Amino acid sequence: MAPPAPPRPVRADRGPAPGPPQPGLPLDREKLLAARLHAVQVRPYLAAALFALHIVADPSVPTMAVDAYWRCYVSPGFVARMSVEDLAGVWVHEVSHLLRDHHGRGERYAREHGAYGPGERLRRNIAADFEINDDIYGDGLPRPAGVVLPSLLKLPDGLLMEEYLRTASMSGLAAELAWLDCGSGADGQARPWELGPEGAHGLTRQQRDAVRFRVAEGIKGRPGEAPEGWRRWADEAFHPPQPWRELLGAAIRSAAGAPGVGENHSYRRPSRRSASLPGVILPSLRRNPPRVCVVIDTSGSVSDAELGTALLEVAAIARAVGGRRDLVSVVSCDAAAGVAVPLCRAESLELVGGGGTDLRSGFARALRGSHRPDVIVALTDGQTPWPSERPPCRTVVGLFPRPGRAAREQDPEYVPDVPPEWARVVTLG
Repeated sequence: MAPPAPPRPVRADRGPAPGPPQPGLPLDREKLLAARLHAVQVRPYLAAALFALHIVADPSVPTMAVDAYWRCYVSPGFVARMSVEDLAGVWVHEVSHLLRDHHGRGERYAREHGAYGPGERLRRNIAADFEINDDIYGDGLPRPAGVVLPSLLKLPDGLLMEEYLRTASMSGLAAELAWLDCGSGADGQARPWELGPEGAHGLTRQQRDAVRFRVAEGIKGRPGEAPEGWRRWADEAFHPPQPWRELLGAAIRSAAGAPGVGENHSYRRPSRRSASLPGVILPSLRRNPPRVCVVIDTSGSVSDAELGTALLEVAAIARAVGGRRDLVSVVSCDAAAGVAVPLCRAESLELVGGGGTDLRSGFARALRGSHRPDVIVALTDGQTPWPSERPPCRTVVGLFPRPGRAAREQDPEYVPDVPPEWARVVTLG
């Protein structure tokens, strides 16, 4: 008698690992759509996104996967093996990748770090799963055994994909998760089965943005139903932060003007000079992200809503420096400056103040720290005295909009309290 077949391993993110492709098996579309309806019932704030996905049956797909154009590729064999409740969790999992733009973020990370190839693709997929799996399950969606969570690597919940990529090698998980593949929508690397930008039933950029906005609108309208991570995401969808990547990129190019400053050697992307030395691998030079100190105006003229916007900008700044929260510190400042607080999580920052405004003390506090910043970012309504001298680093000023400011500027006798000419000025909100 032949020995019994070994049990199929359990998938570490959502159920049994995929079996071999079954080309002749038809897709049980009724079961798949029933699972999507269940997902909508238990996560109503995701309804617009779930219904926007177009189903493509393909037996070559390991389980279920998405591309950046909101197509959902489904293995008929995987659907046959899963329960309706577990499939509902997969629906929510895959659409979460798209809503959080893991495609664009993964593509950026690969480009900036030279992180290409199957191993790096898998790392990005695992990190993206870490970001979303901590608040998907429960309340009607059962958590599969062995779900991929940050605790597998003793990492905290609530971090971003980029932060998990920076803090963990994930080599210990690579062998057992080699089958994991959520498609290019999870990591930015195209797959052979995907239809691409010219394929049928893909959403345009405008349509994708409209879906994200409708989901954010649903979360903001009924905030008690969504987890904290989704509420933060909706806040940013309504109030997109500044393009800090570009703003800080200019700052670090200026800060790294001297030879060797702002650069480091890395073997992740070998130097092209290695070709001239057979058998020798030389490291390449990598730019270090800038150290940023954010001075937040907490005077009485700044509203609670504007302080909330400031926290969104701080979170975006942390992402712009590659998730390096150790490179970001925050100073609360009204007429006097508080202590420069290292950034742990933006939503946990305590902003104190409420009196008059004098950001000069905030600038002085930022420059007195043990590590001088490459960039000072001041978030303010602009009604403040400014330092009389240019700081020894680049400065970006984010101004909270004031409806009457433009009208007052038409008055020939009005003298505005404008930021100094050495600061780059952007409008927040």
